[in-house]
Amino acid sequence: MGHIKEPKGVDFVIASDPLTDKARQEISEFIRNYKNNVKNKKAKSVTTAQQTKIAHA
Repeated sequence: MGHIKEPKGVDFVIASDPLTDKARQEISEFIRNYKNNVKNKKAKSVTTAQQTKIAHA
């Protein structure tokens, strides 16, 4: 996606429609699930690293 240069004296205004309660709830649920998945992946990688240290000790 490229950068659009505004001509002098012209302002581009981008307005979006307000979110519905359903859309807001779906977005919140998606973010919550994403954060939980990231935490789980980090926890698994730490556990694997600890197991590797123990195995090589």
